[in-house]
Amino acid sequence: MPDRPQAASVAGRIEEGTLLWEPTAEHAASARISGFMGWLATETGHRFDHYQALWSWSVEHPEAFWGALWRYFSLGPPVADADVLSRGDGVEGARWFVGTQINYVDVVRRHPEEHLAVIAENEAGDRVELTYGELLAEAGAAAAGLRRLGVGPGDRVAAVLPNGARAVAAFLGVASIGGVWSTCAPEFGVNSMVDRFLQIEPKVLLVTDSYEYGGQEFSLGEKARALTEALPGLTATVVVPANTTGSSSLGIDAVGWDQLVAEPAPLRPVPVPFDHPLWILYSSGTTGPPKAIVHGHGGIVLEHLKALTLHCDLGPGDRFFWFSTTGWMMWNFLVGGLLAGATIVCFDGNPMWPDPGRLWDLAERVGITFFGTSAPFIDALRRTGYVPKDHHRLAGLSTIGSTGAPLSPEGFAFAADQVVDGVMVASVSGGTDVCTAFIGSCPLLPVRAGEMQCRLLGAKVEAFDELGRPVIGETGELVITEPMPSMPIFFWDDHDGGRLHDSYFSVFPGVWRHGDWLKITESGGCVVYGRSDATLNRGGIRSGAADFYRVVDVVPGITDSLVVDTTELGSEGRLYLFVVLDAQAGGAAELTEEVRRRIRQELSPRHVPDEVVAVEKLPRTLNGKKIEVPARRILLGTAPETAVTPGAVDDRDALGAFVDLLVSLRSEAPS
Repeated sequence: MPDRPQAASVAGRIEEGTLLWEPTAEHAASARISGFMGWLATETGHRFDHYQALWSWSVEHPEAFWGALWRYFSLGPPVADADVLSRGDGVEGARWFVGTQINYVDVVRRHPEEHLAVIAENEAGDRVELTYGELLAEAGAAAAGLRRLGVGPGDRVAAVLPNGARAVAAFLGVASIGGVWSTCAPEFGVNSMVDRFLQIEPKVLLVTDSYEYGGQEFSLGEKARALTEALPGLTATVVVPANTTGSSSLGIDAVGWDQLVAEPAPLRPVPVPFDHPLWILYSSGTTGPPKAIVHGHGGIVLEHLKALTLHCDLGPGDRFFWFSTTGWMMWNFLVGGLLAGATIVCFDGNPMWPDPGRLWDLAERVGITFFGTSAPFIDALRRTGYVPKDHHRLAGLSTIGSTGAPLSPEGFAFAADQVVDGVMVASVSGGTDVCTAFIGSCPLLPVRAGEMQCRLLGAKVEAFDELGRPVIGETGELVITEPMPSMPIFFWDDHDGGRLHDSYFSVFPGVWRHGDWLKITESGGCVVYGRSDATLNRGGIRSGAADFYRVVDVVPGITDSLVVDTTELGSEGRLYLFVVLDAQAGGAAELTEEVRRRIRQELSPRHVPDEVVAVEKLPRTLNGKKIEVPARRILLGTAPETAVTPGAVDDRDALGAFVDLLVSLRSEAPS
């Protein structure tokens, strides 16, 4: 078992950089990344004595690195380095493996039929287990059913499904025929779903009849009817019962799941170009409608095999879990475990209901070896005082993964000390934009509190100062200065590429700016200090201010609003919603309750503000933009004169009153 130095008291403050874990020589030698390094030495002559040297080669010679991965994972005939990458303007416009064909599902099909592929459990304890053979058989039947409904290569299939085995089978069925998959979680509000799906004009909609959360069952009848009416391009809707033995029509003209998969058919994936669309994910919608981010088959296959096999050290003997809904990119990452031959473990429901031991009980019963979750979950668990190792036998658990927000040093120490002895804490950071982590874990490196272990192979991550110069040991803008295969192939309906350019490349030409604050340590570790923009993060689920405004600003009696989330460093902060009331509006208390009700219904219960504060006026920038970022910085302790420049706003008097309010709220907020 890897050595784990004793951390400082979990109850107290933990210094950033405190050593928590080190791999033994045996652990490092048996890691899959060590096997890859040995293969490189034998097959290519490249020899590396340590991880940092391997990383440097991977980002300085991306054509050679990604070409080597293609060969290492036996994805097809070898590709010459010159044909691996066609460069554009810096990172922007790169194309990969032009002329090469692949299908995501073909890689999943390589694993033994009898090996267990999926364990899926819901909040009520209902469990489904499928071998690779059984999963692919259901995917084959789903593919045949979708073909009967007219779905072919390039057609979009939208899904509103819980995190279960049928969602996995449906995705594989869609991908196998060259269709394009896109999901929203069932708890999303109708407006949030329409904002996403209307852009991509799906041909078929898959929708569950209900879902369970916190001991309550929620019907999707009204949502399904509203959604089908709002998507005029639909040719069919398929109702997928939440209960595996039941059926439901939801009162709409629909095909049942049992009808869709009624005719068994062999799964024969269609070869598609490397950059053929695989799925569409969505940005948080901070500055407008969510961006529809398209990823390709080949880029995702290569990236997920690299991240899951070499960095997460996953293989056929592992049971891989990451708590997620189908509306978060971590669901797609979890399904990627099938590429590596692991058994993926899906859970749908409230992770803390009926008590904080819910997921740890699951981990013990099914033998999870890699347990992934969010930083806010770890922090919330720490605050409850619940100590998993006092209640559960988790000897097989080797790694705890964390993402969704920066994990605090205290969160690191809690995960390292209070779950199971000898566990490695793998804190990672990436994004929906690339559907992976580009900073994260490596089984060859030590774990230090508050620090991610390394920049991942093939990800040339740097911290830029305000002049665009790379810095070490200082906080700067997180940028990526070499292309990665899983970067978006395009945004849907962004014909000239303008929205994609503005999203990532408008600040530093030819360089991807991600929107996080990053410090790279002298030893190569990384510390992410949160978003450098106004994205909101509740329970590890990113959402945008624009989603709030589309709900709040239509409430009668409200004329303006501003939302600010103070989440940082793995601790879920407070969510403030500031509103300006119409002079003729009724009581503030009634309006506050109406706002909370609409947000709960149209966004999700996780996004209900902690405080709704009425103000006389909200200042804006000179070009009319809301000032979320300065407000957040003030609430987090930045001096007002540093956080906002009075000359940059339209009303200095309104700014002064608002700043005074922010300072007052900061002083009153619970520590």
